[in-house]
Amino acid sequence: MKKFNLNKISVVLVSCILNLVFVSFAIASGGAGEETPLWKDYMWKIINFGVLAFILFKFAKKPLQSFLKQRTDLIEKTLKEAREAKEIAQKALHEAEERLKTKDKEIEEILSAAKRSGEQEREKIIEESNKLKEKIFEQAKANIEYELKHAKEAIKEEAVEIAIELAEKKIKDKLTKSGQEKLLEESLTKIGGKG
Repeated sequence: MKKFNLNKISVVLVSCILNLVFVSFAIASGGAGEETPLWKDYMWKIINFGVLAFILFKFAKKPLQSFLKQRTDLIEKTLKEAREAKEIAQKALHEAEERLKTKDKEIEEILSAAKRSGEQEREKIIEESNKLKEKIFEQAKANIEYELKHAKEAIKEEAVEIAIELAEKKIKDKLTKSGQEKLLEESLTKIGGKG
């Protein structure tokens, strides 16, 4: 920012104002119809302007300089604060963008971990269901073998009973009373001989 010399500005400003004031007085105090030489009018105007400029310069210089310096300082301070606020805002924006990138990475990691966990859980469930299926299959196989064994034994027992009944029936049909006694004695002899 270019700094202006306050002394020069204040002098020019005061000079312009005073010039306008004295010219208006000079025009208003014109000689009512009489002619005065032009150089006298201009000389008085210049003297009046010089005196007024000197007085204003002497008394208004410091307050005007102080005011303009304060105003310049205030503007510079405001601009400096605005620049600092802008820098802070840019830093905050940059940090927020970085945090957002970090959060995006964290979200990706969480989703990836959840996916891996889901896959592991799925594999675990499949493995457990396969084990359960095998266990149920083995149990069903054992039950079938057990039932088959009992069925075979039951069929054997029933077949033996039927065979015995048929044999008894055939023997009864073929044997007479004397043949039964003879068979009974032979059986007793065999049993007695073994004993």
